[in-house]
Amino acid sequence: MMIQVKNNDKSFEYDIYSLVKAFFPKDEIRVAEEFFETDEEISYRFAVTFSPDEIRMECCYPADVCVDAKETALHGEERAAVKNKVKRLMYGFLSELTRTTLPWGTLTGIRPTKIPMKLLEEGKSEAEIAGYMKETYLASDEKIRLSIAIAEREKALLQQLDYKDGYSLYIGIPFCPSRCLYCSFTGYAADQWEDRMDEYLDALEKEILFLAESIPDKKCNTIYIGGGTPTTLSAAQLDRLLDMIETHIPMKDVLEFTVEAGRPDSITREKLQAIRKHAVDRISINPQTMNQKTLDIIGRRHTVEQIRECFLMAREEGFDNINMDLIVGLPGENIQDVAHTLEEVKALGPDNLTVHSLAIKRAARLNMEKDRYLGYPMENSQEHMELAFEAAEELGMTPYYLYRQKNMAGNLENVGFAKEGAAGIYNILIMEEKQTIMALGAGAACKYVTKGRELVLRSENVKDVSLYIERLPEMIERKRRKLEEIGWL
Repeated sequence: MMIQVKNNDKSFEYDIYSLVKAFFPKDEIRVAEEFFETDEEISYRFAVTFSPDEIRMECCYPADVCVDAKETALHGEERAAVKNKVKRLMYGFLSELTRTTLPWGTLTGIRPTKIPMKLLEEGKSEAEIAGYMKETYLASDEKIRLSIAIAEREKALLQQLDYKDGYSLYIGIPFCPSRCLYCSFTGYAADQWEDRMDEYLDALEKEILFLAESIPDKKCNTIYIGGGTPTTLSAAQLDRLLDMIETHIPMKDVLEFTVEAGRPDSITREKLQAIRKHAVDRISINPQTMNQKTLDIIGRRHTVEQIRECFLMAREEGFDNINMDLIVGLPGENIQDVAHTLEEVKALGPDNLTVHSLAIKRAARLNMEKDRYLGYPMENSQEHMELAFEAAEELGMTPYYLYRQKNMAGNLENVGFAKEGAAGIYNILIMEEKQTIMALGAGAACKYVTKGRELVLRSENVKDVSLYIERLPEMIERKRRKLEEIGWL
């Protein structure tokens, strides 16, 4: 089904699209200057009209839907204020039409905790922040309380960091054993790239050397090796990569060093031992689900038993800060399946637990081949998330970071939980954008936080591995120019 939205102010096109999509996640949403003919079946046609004195939203099709809303236009106000007014107007219209509300109200961005974080830093009280979020964004009391609590924990954790002269380091290993159904990240089949992985590490070493030689006086606070699946590298290659980092990057200010072990079908005892030789103090072993039928559907080539074996093996090798990722809303899973996964995870007892609400990205197979999976319903609700919160509490964990994605199941969120002292600092930084993140490898994107944390600049490496290796001098030059721009060179 398609919903068409006629909009006469292009500057608000994305905001209009995002909010309509939040109410109608299964429909195709098209925002344009005029309605247009299509072979697709139309469920609704809405019109959002901006005039000098009024903002109006109305339903133009079907004709028997008599819902509209209007607001006085804001003359001379900043765009943010106008945007919030438009979204509140639309929210009331769509809520009346659908007889539903959204847990996050008009908030459709990925970083809702940035709002209470900023207000906390301005000295606002919890009550003032809650009132502002309720009035401005129409968020539910539950989500407001959650976002404030997480912002307070984030603020306390980030006090350890040097924002002015510190940075975090991300290194991407873009290889995977197989492509998961929901994945849209940069990832290449490990078996097809096995002969060139050392060549990829050669290129990474040149990027690491550039970084070390360019900003020797800056302090590296966190290191995160992600992907892809870093443990598609052999034990010797992992050892080489970690040795490269520890040789060239000053380690004395590093507060956290994470390696995503990720897929159980890529983990061996030899690889865990290679990681353990180094300063790595946090790893992830990510099952996503503990239901074998779901693992098979989503393209995971491992068993539930392998997940257990890898986790226990990591404990035997001395890892005492292990994260596990789960996804709620996977194809064919009901709430009983989610409950089963959580019971299995509780029996293992990880130190971190990250619970994702499935977000179907445009480049994921689950979207491009969606007709093949119509028989596997995807459900998520606040009840599912409450189960996750209860499981985390039983494990002695509290929520410490939160983010959202486009097209999330149930219009909910991703939440990271951790035991005392086990929170992932890098996870907070990537969302809150308070410290420069230098990102190396194919598809990696640097974020340069400057002007008193008011401006975030970016430079990106090409995603294709062959092009990354071939065009490495260009990638390094991009970084050099941005480092000059923020005054680090």
